[in-house]
Amino acid sequence: MTIKLYDYWRSSASYRVRIALNLAKLPFETIPVDLLAKKHLSDEYLNINPQGLVPTLFIDDLKLTQSLSIIEYLCQTKRLNALPQKPIELARVRTLSYAIAMEIHPVCNLSVAAFAQENSGGKINMNQWMEKFIPKGLTAFEKLVNHPQAGTYCHGETITLADICLIPQLYNAKRWNIPLDDYPKICEIAENLTRVDAFTKASPEATQQI
Repeated sequence: MTIKLYDYWRSSASYRVRIALNLAKLPFETIPVDLLAKKHLSDEYLNINPQGLVPTLFIDDLKLTQSLSIIEYLCQTKRLNALPQKPIELARVRTLSYAIAMEIHPVCNLSVAAFAQENSGGKINMNQWMEKFIPKGLTAFEKLVNHPQAGTYCHGETITLADICLIPQLYNAKRWNIPLDDYPKICEIAENLTRVDAFTKASPEATQQI
């Protein structure tokens, strides 16, 4: 059965899953869902994913949603080695991953920033919102990742879920012209990950459909 990914090229969550599928060497078919045209809110797509979010992955006769859940499934069933086995190491990788996926990402979601802009009486624009919350999150992440267990990547010498979460977030930071000078460890890890084909092939520029 062909693996099908309902995807939007600039979605951080979709970007994570593209990286994971590439790391697992799983070919997949992309089905674009144009968020700007609000295709994710169409009856057709809401029948597929009631949250109206991307990604949605069809694999193994299953329908999976939520990027971190999808990646954990790939770790458990497809030999994707992105989660350490030792509990203390797993806890660290999840801490790093969640710091991005559950702290920075939700508040910097475009729908949240747009709501703030529209309801601020002109006091907040999108750039101001991103300039407030992305650096706040990256400052904390820089401190968390600058740790003896960091190495070439966020956790030692093996690519983990933390790296899979980091690169899409940095893409968003650059998109909003957030300076990265204050995050040397993050930038070092990101530079190392640019040499990994699974990441470059998953980039928005490489996969733009719309």
